[in-house]
Amino acid sequence: MDHPIKRDHARFRKIIKGKVRDNLKKYVSRGEMPIPKGNGEFKVPMPSINTPQFRFGDKSQGGSGQGEGQPGDPVDGQPGEGQPGEGEAGQDEGAKELEVDMSLDELASILGDELELPKIEPKGKKNMQSTVDRYTSIGTVGPDSLKHYKRSYKEALKRQVAMGTYDPKNPVIVPIKSDMRYRASNTKIEFENSAVVIYMMDVSGSMGDEQKEIVRTESFWINLWLKSQYKDIEIRYIIHDATAKEVEEETFFKTRESGGTLISSALKLCKEIIQTDYNSDEWNIYPFHFSDGDNWSTEDTKLCLDLLKNDIIPNSNVFCYGQVESRYGSGQFYKDLNGVYGEEHDDVILSKIKNKEAILDSIKDFLGKGK
Repeated sequence: MDHPIKRDHARFRKIIKGKVRDNLKKYVSRGEMPIPKGNGEFKVPMPSINTPQFRFGDKSQGGSGQGEGQPGDPVDGQPGEGQPGEGEAGQDEGAKELEVDMSLDELASILGDELELPKIEPKGKKNMQSTVDRYTSIGTVGPDSLKHYKRSYKEALKRQVAMGTYDPKNPVIVPIKSDMRYRASNTKIEFENSAVVIYMMDVSGSMGDEQKEIVRTESFWINLWLKSQYKDIEIRYIIHDATAKEVEEETFFKTRESGGTLISSALKLCKEIIQTDYNSDEWNIYPFHFSDGDNWSTEDTKLCLDLLKNDIIPNSNVFCYGQVESRYGSGQFYKDLNGVYGEEHDDVILSKIKNKEAILDSIKDFLGKGK
């Protein structure tokens, strides 16, 4: 039977997950994201949980504290008491923000339930081998941290009974070294699918801070879901204007250039990364490209379509293009892709991201097919 504390804790976790789910759209649209703790868990703000408090009725109903007197008067009539304190009084309600720890799987479950995301079916890739130690057997040697006290006690009891030294009237069991038993591991070979996510983003002058914030928020939740589906996942970042280069995550979201835009430069580098580091027979490959839709010329757009058709799409689970609306962007590249692949193409997913409120819908566009 479960201990009441465990049941209460389970209820609390269920309430917390419900609160996170209820506030998910608010978190995403405001650009708030859980903070990684480095141990597979995240800190999630819970500003909507209120602490219990008394609620009093209307003053006209009378009751304690409703008699004569003015604010600041001494409570018991003592002179010198009830004087105002120093400093200014605050005007706003105090914050009741609570942070809770949640695992990656819990957050992914909330995202999946909210967006009704299907589990991903790997694209016929070869599984990657990994070894896992599971403590499913008992041994006679081991460290104290793995000592199995119940089994050690049983061994000591059997020994004392067999030797005739066990006294039912004084049932003292004293284990010796040969009685000690330890949890022992069995090493098993498991096979897990591996994935790589390649993010590409236009950092030309027309992609401002708001557009980058949208990409940063969306990529966080995309990564969260993919990490829940694959044990081994790598993430690569490419920025481009008229030229492309691979960068670290921090640089990816902070760089801004003033040059023109050649989308083909990013797709060429993406092609090279796949060919050099990721055999499509072994890896599930997810290229994501974010842009406001501007490209330098129709000739470069034709080159982009060739790269996608011949090199990137055949080696990827799915190619995703997210067009972030910008007052300076024409949105033409979305129209060009849509003219070739359409909005319902199996291997190419297109999404328009008008503002932060549209991020969750865009995530569902990209992940909703379970590819």
